[in-house]
Amino acid sequence: MSYLDTVHDVYKAAAEAPDNQLCCISTPPWNLPDLEVPEIMWEMNYGCGTTVQPRDIPKDGPILYIGVGGGLELLQFASLARRPGAVIGVDTVPEMIETCRRNFGVAKTLNPWLVDDMVEVRHGDALDLPVEDGSVALVAQNCLFNVFRDAELKKALSEAHRVLREGGALSLSDPVCDKPIPEALRNDERLRAQCISGAIPLQDYLDLLVETGFGTIEVRARRPYRMLDKRRYDVPENILLESVEVVAYKTPVPADGACIFTGRFAIWTGDDELWSDGKGHDLVRDVPLGVCDKTGGALESLDLPDLFVTPRTWHYAGGGCC
Repeated sequence: MSYLDTVHDVYKAAAEAPDNQLCCISTPPWNLPDLEVPEIMWEMNYGCGTTVQPRDIPKDGPILYIGVGGGLELLQFASLARRPGAVIGVDTVPEMIETCRRNFGVAKTLNPWLVDDMVEVRHGDALDLPVEDGSVALVAQNCLFNVFRDAELKKALSEAHRVLREGGALSLSDPVCDKPIPEALRNDERLRAQCISGAIPLQDYLDLLVETGFGTIEVRARRPYRMLDKRRYDVPENILLESVEVVAYKTPVPADGACIFTGRFAIWTGDDELWSDGKGHDLVRDVPLGVCDKTGGALESLDLPDLFVTPRTWHYAGGGCC
């Protein structure tokens, strides 16, 4: 019996009866204008953050959502896109697919704009996505990929990269850990299925995205999620799990490394109103410019008294350069 069978059983049970302890989100999800969310969707919000950002919504092309849950984020994506064929949701658990479809039936009674051809929920596996190469504008998953072991995680990321069109985005929300989780816990199939013990360190998470071929990565948010405490989990010291929200773009990986944005800014305060490093980074005096870690490190190495580079905040809102 594969550990994925345990994952299937956990989510089958969560489809049949809402489980408010499963991947429980610690921050409220988006409330969007002209959107009424059925109560059952709030109760089945099986995520650890959010993958929904209005600025990420593509002007055309479908959004592919992996692991439908109760349908909350599919509904939010549909509300923002509002066009035929806007969202495709895939899941391997028949009971979850049926529950999600039923929840959308309720959502249609609350939202006159929601019509049948906006959202399709179908059977599909993250390890073998049922869509063509380069056909999707945005892929999203919330608190699913962390249940996979290394080989399956690499396959899931590769599949997301395959189906994305050039320049498309993969929006992820997953738990990460501040120190490695002992193998005994990582091998506990139920804890892994419950999004507790499958977390990996953030740097490893980012490295896997680069290895897959994502050349531009934004760490949008990072916040506490759970604690593996010494008393209950028999670990030498407490292990903090954090929820991260990351968006990875299908762009070529530059020869000098991927552009990873973690909330760093460069600020020029010198006499000249404009300063340039001669490599395309132009700083207007006193105006912060978001920079990737690679560029931030290069600017710091110049050791200029009027050039400041801020530390990582792990909350990046876009608008920078690499």
